[in-house]
Amino acid sequence: MIEAILISVIIASTPILIAALGEVVAERSGVLNLGVEGMMIVGAVTAFATAQTTGSPYLALVAAGLAGVALAGLFAVLAVWLATNQVATGLALTLFGLGVASLAGEPFVGRPGVKLPDVSIPGLADLPFVGPVLFAQSPIFYLSILLTVGVTWFLFRTRAGLQLRAVGDQPVAAHALGLKVNRTRTLAVLFGGLCAGIAGAQLTLVYTPQWIDGLSAGRGWIALALVVFASWRPLRVLAGAYLFGAVTIAQFHAQAFGVEVPSQVLSALPYLATILVLVAFASNRRFTMVNTPAALGRPFVPDR
Repeated sequence: MIEAILISVIIASTPILIAALGEVVAERSGVLNLGVEGMMIVGAVTAFATAQTTGSPYLALVAAGLAGVALAGLFAVLAVWLATNQVATGLALTLFGLGVASLAGEPFVGRPGVKLPDVSIPGLADLPFVGPVLFAQSPIFYLSILLTVGVTWFLFRTRAGLQLRAVGDQPVAAHALGLKVNRTRTLAVLFGGLCAGIAGAQLTLVYTPQWIDGLSAGRGWIALALVVFASWRPLRVLAGAYLFGAVTIAQFHAQAFGVEVPSQVLSALPYLATILVLVAFASNRRFTMVNTPAALGRPFVPDR
């Protein structure tokens, strides 16, 4: 029973973790992309449609990532190179993504999906208890752990990561030192789009192999909130994603155990937890501001 619950928590947490990691990189470069929800659901419908058409979940995973990159590229053109308001552009991107996904997914409603097969690591998957939980999961779970390690190493152990953080904190000074500010920001935004697309693919290839309108159900917004909750630190993002994943799964088991709480309240638990955590951390201004990119949300125009 505990083993099944932990596996459910991992499956529920993985898309939030991947999307939040991508947003960490984008925001560390100084770009606030509120279009994560839109990129995620476009990735979800792209993965489902590709898997239905080709029968290959792996090709569907690649296509979902590319769909996320395409939407992120549109955002980068508008918000980075044309210096539009990042908040308004991100919100428009989310609305655009939700509309595109609803339209593109209509022919696939009610069809059975193609599930991405789990990958068992030889020798480790047979371990009692931890084997099935940690070493017999979907490839996207392993990718999420590698991404957490990789993003941490990149941001805090590499020269390129230092330059990216400099662009997010002091773009004028970085430009004066010869760094390509907008190019760096564009690459960071595209990475965020790739992660959001893969996170969406996890929803239709692993979490629930089917397509229904509004499948992302606000997970992109939770990922955005998680970045603030984790104060732009990848390892804290990992912990936060599993906290929210556990709350999400708790609602189902509470219903199964007959907890006499209205189902609407249980369904709102993950979102209530998000709000409560943000309020708690917002009360400590020193904690929230210590890692906040100083130029977050501010476009950079070299000649201005």
